[in-house]
Amino acid sequence: MSTSLSAMSAADGRLLIPAEEVTGLLRRLGTAWIRSAEDPEGDLEPETVLALAAALYQVADQIDTECIGWLPVRSDGE
Repeated sequence: MSTSLSAMSAADGRLLIPAEEVTGLLRRLGTAWIRSAEDPEGDLEPETVLALAAALYQVADQIDTECIGWLPVRSDGE
């Protein structure tokens, strides 16, 4: 799995990455793990992989939820 992220540096030197790219990466990683667990020649335990993938999806959902909370409320006229 390869991916690229749109990273930028803040004035204080911290690295910033758009939340939608982070959540997308977490979900793609979980999906890749599940596919690997389905490989008959692999040695991954499916139950463990599913639990780990579910945890990644939950983190992604939590990030999305928190970001939605930061969105400004729009009135009907906007």
